[in-house]
Amino acid sequence: MSRVKRGVAAHAKHKKVLKRAKGFYGRRKNTIRTAKAAVDKAAQYAYRDRKAKKRSFRGLWIQRINAAVREVSAELTYSRFIDGLAKAGIEVDRKVLAELANVEPAAFKALVEQAEGALAAKAA
Repeated sequence: MSRVKRGVAAHAKHKKVLKRAKGFYGRRKNTIRTAKAAVDKAAQYAYRDRKAKKRSFRGLWIQRINAAVREVSAELTYSRFIDGLAKAGIEVDRKVLAELANVEPAAFKALVEQAEGALAAKAA
């Protein structure tokens, strides 16, 4: 039975980890033991924050929609606006609504008026 030397494989593994640790501070970028721990932790943060990014963007869109709705209509709030859109049968997601409010104020104003009309019709 011949002897297996694993130097090449180990070197390749180390290179892969050190390549991912590029840009880290201090020994975290060039010492395999600390680099491996830092790369693993960075991957955990990346996984977690891909989920958090979705939550934070949704909050940002809601803030932008709320500001735009209050600019167009004095008595309408974000939650009443969304309720009005649902009652009017308009299905537009928050990302598109925020973009409309920013880029196409006239189209957004038309949506606000439709939502107000639907709310008034349901109340009467």
